[in-house]
Amino acid sequence: MRAIRAGFLQMLVLMRRDMMLFAACLTPVLAGLGIRLGIPFLEAVLTGWFSKPAVLSPYYALIDIFFAMLSPTMFCFVPAMVSLEEADERTAAYLFVTPLGRRGYLAARFGIPAAAAFLVAVVLMPVFRLSPLSPGRILGLAAGGALQGVIIALLIVTLSSNKLEGMAITKLSSLLIFGAAVPFFIRDNAQYLMSPLPSFWIGKAVFENMPFYMLPAFALSAVWICFLLRRYLRNI
Repeated sequence: MRAIRAGFLQMLVLMRRDMMLFAACLTPVLAGLGIRLGIPFLEAVLTGWFSKPAVLSPYYALIDIFFAMLSPTMFCFVPAMVSLEEADERTAAYLFVTPLGRRGYLAARFGIPAAAAFLVAVVLMPVFRLSPLSPGRILGLAAGGALQGVIIALLIVTLSSNKLEGMAITKLSSLLIFGAAVPFFIRDNAQYLMSPLPSFWIGKAVFENMPFYMLPAFALSAVWICFLLRRYLRNI
């Protein structure tokens, strides 16, 4: 445990050298303020402009889902960038044979950030939410978002060989969270074409108010993580 803590603190030191990575950790709060203040204002403007009772409010729950995934994505993006730098400098492989070990390295680079992302999402969602959220739904969305963040981080380190490629992969892999929007807009069976995406089941759980659908979201997340983790370790 001491080695894992030291490995995590080492990552924080590396993160402080890159202000972009440090600023990424503040993105969830800034985005939350923009959502909480901007979306209701925009809704008022649009309803008056189009003379309709609701324009954006039917999708407030979807916006909450996206916000639940934003915090973990940004928190896991930072260690992914650090891991890419370590892989490029060949230091990651050396850390595997230190007391930190392979499992300790993975815990320090992905496990602790994912846990921190979960806690941050649990704290921020009640503050910046747009739709009614029960404690159980907040926990479920925070857990699903944390797993989604780990998936995106592993996609970054698996498919990228440097930070520049990592930025491009981050933008592409972040599109995976839009699977949550499918149940809101596609009502027939065609929506199940997106069923391999964990985010699809998270969106379906919220849209149909069926917490049971979080189970396939968690199961698929585990499959994605196991597959990508094996690829990542093979590349290292």
